[in-house]
Amino acid sequence: MYDLVIRNATIVDGTGKPAFPGDLGIANGKIIAVGKVKTGGSREIDAKGKLLTPGWVDVHSHMDGQATWDPLCSPAANHGITTLIMGNCGIGFAPCEPSKEAQARLITVVEDVEDIPGAALHEGVKWDWESFPEYLDAVEKFPRAIDVGAQVPHCAVRTYVMGERGAKNELATPEDVTAMAAIVKEGIEHGAIGFTTSRTELHTTGGEQAMPGTYADEAELLGIGKVIGELGGKGIFGLVSDFHNWEQEMDWMKRLSIDNNCQINFVLFFREEADWDRVLKQLAYSREANAEGAQLIPHVGARPVNILLSWDGTINPFSFHTNYGPLSVMSHEERLAELQKPEVRAAILAEDLPSMGDEFMDTILSGYDKLYPLGNPPNYEPAPEDSIAARAAEAGVSPQEFCYDLMMENAGKGAVYFPCFGYGSNDLSRQVELLEDDSTVISLADTGAHCGVLCDASVPTQMLSYYVRDRERGHRLRLEDVVKMQTHDTARCVGLDDRGTLEVGMKADLNLIDFEQIQLETPEIVFDLPAGGRRMFQGARGYIATVVSGQVIMENGKHTGAVPGALIRGSQAAPKAA
Repeated sequence: MYDLVIRNATIVDGTGKPAFPGDLGIANGKIIAVGKVKTGGSREIDAKGKLLTPGWVDVHSHMDGQATWDPLCSPAANHGITTLIMGNCGIGFAPCEPSKEAQARLITVVEDVEDIPGAALHEGVKWDWESFPEYLDAVEKFPRAIDVGAQVPHCAVRTYVMGERGAKNELATPEDVTAMAAIVKEGIEHGAIGFTTSRTELHTTGGEQAMPGTYADEAELLGIGKVIGELGGKGIFGLVSDFHNWEQEMDWMKRLSIDNNCQINFVLFFREEADWDRVLKQLAYSREANAEGAQLIPHVGARPVNILLSWDGTINPFSFHTNYGPLSVMSHEERLAELQKPEVRAAILAEDLPSMGDEFMDTILSGYDKLYPLGNPPNYEPAPEDSIAARAAEAGVSPQEFCYDLMMENAGKGAVYFPCFGYGSNDLSRQVELLEDDSTVISLADTGAHCGVLCDASVPTQMLSYYVRDRERGHRLRLEDVVKMQTHDTARCVGLDDRGTLEVGMKADLNLIDFEQIQLETPEIVFDLPAGGRRMFQGARGYIATVVSGQVIMENGKHTGAVPGALIRGSQAAPKAA
């Protein structure tokens, strides 16, 4: 008898082949049978008319802190994510000297760069580690519902080895590089998926200082990457970069990859339409380099780089209005009570629009032709006529009035959508083109990060509900391709060959989905992090069940209490039976 049998499902198995009707049998956390299953199960689920897919694999999360206190890594489990990888962008919490000063320094980086409340991290992270292997041990001990894998973060390694010199981005000496490489090697040997670094000036700490490692030279990067070659190619090198000198950057990436049999996962995003030519050239470069023996994998997003503006969030269009200033430090209840007063509304709206002298900030504060109502269900592909400026003109009110009242909806939890980078075409055509490129992998959800301005952990749900089912502003994507993108392809790009498809012998991680009903819920700020920290939370409808290692962890949107998740230690080989 099997532990679980799911019958009469429409199976989309993650390989890309057409969906087919069938059953699936599970025992001891593995898929034992697919097709017509005659043997019974201790539990059976009738899935007639429902989709059965592998569980989603999220390869770009920042759950390094939350994974030590939250068994669901919420909202990952709410959106069918059964595996997530953290330690991205060179950011993380190990290694770290056992001192309050060193711990606070890493928390500051995470708070400033990833907008995760520092108070929540100070209360939630227990710091029962110093080395990276000790951090892995701590993560492994905590009961969890989904699987997590970690990468060694450059920022933590650099500051651990170099102290203030590392934090200030001073040039690393050969001795520094040797010490950093040894830490990375030790981390990978003990189960890290790989190593990551950040080379983007978007990642700044207090005082607009670039985070540690941003300006590391080739000697440092290649010196660290060399240990992957010493380990026989075990481990992945990951990075995010502005690619100001993209050919130079891609050249050292290619050399590092070929010389060390090393896979390099790099974030490929763009800000303006003028960057698109560079993106296409990088894709072509990657294909040519891979034909020569490199392993360069571009990681792309399904949404533009975006933020959600709201009263309770990190920022909103009225944040720098003089009459709003005293309200910004109030609790949600106190602020809402004030915002509901006609005289307060009138005073805020009567002010001249502030100007910060910065294009990005000024768009948030006054660029109403680039700000949109998010709507319900949320619309991540608005047209120009959907902008607040256009909607306000249609309603015969000022954009400021329209925006104020929009954010007052849903008991003051209404959100304004600002697709800030990568939306120059005013649609998702660029994102679709990147997703459909055979060389790319879907990524960049930032699942545990940017708590006050977004919740892109919901992308897997959007992929099915919108890109496959509802999209009208362009062609829709094939269901089987979308499932493969976020299961098989994401799992393989981080060395996990034991999951991501519904085949005999594979790990029994899966989602049972009502395709007609799957939908994003409206995001809103909640205050459920440690120390009452805030985060933008977005739920989903339509997930009937999510299964990890054969156990149902989520059923109709609720946690069952099961905690079969585990720490993934390094790459995982495909089972012999698969």
